[in-house]
Amino acid sequence: MSLLDEELMKVANLLGEEDAVKIVRSLAKMKEATDEAIANDSGIRLNTVRKVLYKLYDKTLVSCTRVRDEKTGWYIFYWKLQPEQLDAFIRSRKKKTLEKLKARLEYEKSHTFFICNKCGNIRLPFEEAIESAFRCPKCNGQFVSSDNSKIIDELSKIIERLKVEVAS
Repeated sequence: MSLLDEELMKVANLLGEEDAVKIVRSLAKMKEATDEAIANDSGIRLNTVRKVLYKLYDKTLVSCTRVRDEKTGWYIFYWKLQPEQLDAFIRSRKKKTLEKLKARLEYEKSHTFFICNKCGNIRLPFEEAIESAFRCPKCNGQFVSSDNSKIIDELSKIIERLKVEVAS
């Protein structure tokens, strides 16, 4: 399996889990096929195949050609992978992730956080901690100040790495 195929399978898994991977494998094998042929080859229900194909179509990872059946008058859709669109899809996802991470970094930099040492999983910004008189809503323990410099450092590193990846 080529690197492109591996990336395509990862994206398929992201969009539709194991069913999508099977559908993409079937479509890659057949090059161009109807949804019914894909369902037969992959062993996945036709309804599920169509849902996954429409998701992939929305992301421009597959294309379809519509042909009218002369006998029935119905349209038949022929689906085809567009692996050349994979890079654009990944780049787009990275840009969205980068924007979300930048917003999160800004939030981390502009707030002071407090945690409950007893619960360990409750972390509130100062504005919310003061509303509860610095008491944990779960265990009524005392909130203590939390150092978020490690989070800020990690976010900064990830952002810089993504900036380089998006630029290249």
